Amino acid sequence: MNEPSSTGISSARIWLLAARPKTLPAGAAPVLVGTALASRLVDKFNPLAFVATMLGALLIQIGTNLANDYSDARRGADTEDRLGPVRVTAGGLVPSRQVLIATYATFLLSVLIGVYLISISGWPLLVVGILSILAGVLYTGGPRPYGYEGLGELFVFLFFGVVAVAGTYYVQTVSLVWEAVVLAVPVGLLASAILVVNNIRDIETDRRAGKKTLAVRLGREKTRTLFTLMIASAFLVALVPWLSGALGPAVLLSWLAVPLAIGPIKTVVNRTDGPSLNECLAATGRLQLIFCALLSVGILI
Repeated sequence: MNEPSSTGISSARIWLLAARPKTLPAGAAPVLVGTALASRLVDKFNPLAFVATMLGALLIQIGTNLANDYSDARRGADTEDRLGPVRVTAGGLVPSRQVLIATYATFLLSVLIGVYLISISGWPLLVVGILSILAGVLYTGGPRPYGYEGLGELFVFLFFGVVAVAGTYYVQTVSLVWEAVVLAVPVGLLASAILVVNNIRDIETDRRAGKKTLAVRLGREKTRTLFTLMIASAFLVALVPWLSGALGPAVLLSWLAVPLAIGPIKTVVNRTDGPSLNECLAATGRLQLIFCALLSVGILI
C-alpha cells in the first residue's frame, strides 16, 4: 500500500524520484547496441542473458543514482536553491539511512544477476561488475569522489559506453571485436551528454558547494560547446563501421534521430532556467535511447 508521506507524496513516487527514471536510458541503450551487434556478427542471441544484462545495467544505474543522492546530501551539494528536481535525502523525504540501505540492496541485486552472467561468460564479467559498482559508488562517495573533480563525464563515457556495449557483446559471444568498441563511442558520448545537461543546470550550486564538475571547471559557454560537439560526434562515429565495410549502410537509420537532437542543443545553448534544463535532460535521455534503438535495428538489417 502506497501511503502518502508527510509531504503528501506517496512513498512509491518518492522512490521513483530517487531512482531518477530520466537517466535510465543510459543503462538500457548500450545493452541494445551490444546485443544487436552480437546477433549480427556471430549470430548469437541468448534471451535470458539479454534480460539479465538489461536488468543488471538498470540496477547499477539506479544504485549509482541512490548513492549520488545520499552522498551529495551529506556533502551539502544538494541545497534548497538547486534548479533540479528535489533529491529525496536532502529534501527530507527519506531518512539518509534508508537511502543508504536501498543503495546497498540495489547493488546487491545487481551482484546476484552478475553471478549468473559470470557463470555463462566467465571471470572477465566479475571484473567488469566490480569496477562498475565501484564507479557508481565513488562518483560522489568515498574520500575523493571523482564527480567532484570534473571526471564524471569521462567515467560515464567509459562505463555506460565502452564497458557496457563491449561487456554486453562479450556476454552474448564470449569474445570481443573492434566494432563493439567503436559503436560504444556514440553510446558513451550520448550518456555523457545527459550528465553534461545535469551539470550545466547545477553549475552555480555546485560551484558554491565546492563540487568542481566539468561544467564548473570549463564554464557555461565552453560546456555548451562541448555538449554540441558530443551530440554531433555521436552521429558521425556511428557511421565508422559502415564506412570501413564491417556493417551495411542501414546504420544510417540512427540519423533519423537527428531531429531529436536539435531541441536539446538549442536549450543547452540558450537557456539557464531549471524547468527548461530538466526537460532537456529528459529529452537527451530519449535521444540516446531512440538513437541506440535505431542503430540497433540498422545493425541487424
